[in-house]
Amino acid sequence: QVQLVESGGGLVQAGDSLRLSCEVSGRAFSTYTVAWFRQAPGKEREFVGVIRWSGVADSVKGRFTISRDNAKNTVYLQMNSLKPEDTAVYYCYAEVVSRGTLSDYWGQGTQVTVSS
Repeated sequence: QVQLVESGGGLVQAGDSLRLSCEVSGRAFSTYTVAWFRQAPGKEREFVGVIRWSGVADSVKGRFTISRDNAKNTVYLQMNSLKPEDTAVYYCYAEVVSRGTLSDYWGQGTQVTVSS
């Protein structure tokens, strides 16, 4: 089993920055791709961005940056110039390759609240 644990959320003011972390742990795995999603109250879950094992990030929102530290099995979501509309629960999602098998997992989410 693989676990994803997000951290770094909290209450900030508009214009502030936050860095979320997603630690991937559990059984041995070869590679994994991690995506970030967010879900605001009353809205559907929204894709934020993805970073592949190679470190290439795609489709990241303009004020956000995704990076990873494979040695720490951790992926980061750096969010700058936060706006109230960024308020949401942020989830990380991983596709993990282990012993030739691809599986996917969700973290429990971390709340980000941006006050105006």
